[in-house]
Amino acid sequence: MHAPANLAFETTLLVRDTCMCLHMQRAARALARRFDVALKPAGITSGQFSLLMSLNRPKPPNLGSVAALLAMDRTTLTANLKPLERRGLIVTAPDPTDGRARLLQLTPAGRTVLTGALPIWRRLHAVIETALSDPDRLRSELQLLSIADNQGDIAG
Repeated sequence: MHAPANLAFETTLLVRDTCMCLHMQRAARALARRFDVALKPAGITSGQFSLLMSLNRPKPPNLGSVAALLAMDRTTLTANLKPLERRGLIVTAPDPTDGRARLLQLTPAGRTVLTGALPIWRRLHAVIETALSDPDRLRSELQLLSIADNQGDIAG
């Protein structure tokens, strides 16, 4: 058996104060909670709003492209689709060009829910943007992290 490593409390404080991952996770959870509360009257969560919005396309996307857009693995996406499908907000169907793939589509009920949620999202989004010093720069830098992660440039 190994002796426990001596980890100084100062290290804990350093991580607490400087860890990008921790700060991003905290901010993401805080934002999600605000949007969840705001979107409750529309009957959806912030994650469901993003998922439904990702399906608002001229042609139904396949599961893989939606998973990539939302940075989710396919299993998690499938689990998140089930309640929306049960509520009749989306339908899934086999891709006629690839029997292994599934296409995802908003139903008329899904479009109605999304249309009702959009003004709520717009209002809260505007409030949040005004609280930030440079929302365009923040979006750009978050996009850089996302692109680097998708390309495997960020290890860890």
